[in-house]
Formats: sequence, structure tokens, C-alpha cells
Amino acid sequence: MAQEIERKFMVVGEFRHLAHNSYHIAQGYIASGRRTVRVRISDHKAWLTIKGPSNNGGLSRYEWEHEIDLREALELLQLSEGATIEKRRYLVEYKGHTFEVDEFEGDNLGLIIAEVELQSEDETFERPEWLGREVTGIKRYYNSHLRAHPFKEWSDEERA
Repeated sequence: MAQEIERKFMVVGEFRHLAHNSYHIAQGYIASGRRTVRVRISDHKAWLTIKGPSNNGGLSRYEWEHEIDLREALELLQLSEGATIEKRRYLVEYKGHTFEVDEFEGDNLGLIIAEVELQSEDETFERPEWLGREVTGIKRYYNSHLRAHPFKEWSDEERA
């Protein structure tokens, strides 16, 4: 089982022109809570992912992921709880790190979050100028939470 270590940030500036790749993602949650079971389709590939509970304020958690048949993924999406999350992911290289920037669609339109995966919890990295405040560990920014409590329903205080 692999340990996923990542930090999440709001995006406050233009980043699209810096991206070296982008692709569409649709994902649903078959189970969510302390552990989540997610099915994800990205263009013409699909994965089943199981994530364990978060540690250290949401900075790390165990993650198991396995590529599955696209047809099976489409069937599993029918079992998902709540809405399917739709987003466009941009990959942006910046000073030795890859930032995955998710621009959400549908009920989460207007929300843009960047994640950077790290090798250790204390690894340092340089922040690009378009990176805003850190939201690591804030549950309302978790994709599993967004399916039931979409961005369009957030108050101004929650968006700040």
C-alpha cells in the first residue's frame, strides 16, 4: 500500500498557459467516510481507488489504486453516492514539482484547487505566484465532500 502525501491550495491567478497537459476527469464515490472507495474515469482509462483515513491534519493517507476496464468503471459509477464529480485537470511543472490543478465543472463550477504530491511530509517546495491559501485537511475541499455539498451551495464565508 502506498502513502499519499499531498498539499492542497486555492488557485488565485492564471495557470492554464503553463500547463503541459490537461484531461477531463469524472469520478464517483461508492463509499465515503473515514475510508473512501472511488471510481475515476480519465479520458479512456479508469481506476478504482481506496483511500484510508487522513493523518497529520490531512497531509497524508494510505492509498491503493488499480486500473480497471472502462466498461466496468462506467457500471461502477452507477453505484456511486451523490453526484459525479466532473473536472478538468491541468498538469503544471514548477521548479521540480508537478502541480495538478483541478478546475471543477457542474455544481462545483468556479472552484479551482491545486495539489502537489510530496515525497515526505516535511518536503519543501517553491510556490508559484498563482497559488493561494492552503486548504490541506479542510474537508469541504475534498472531492468526496463536494459530491454532496457542492461549491454552488457554499456561503460567502465558506468561499473566503
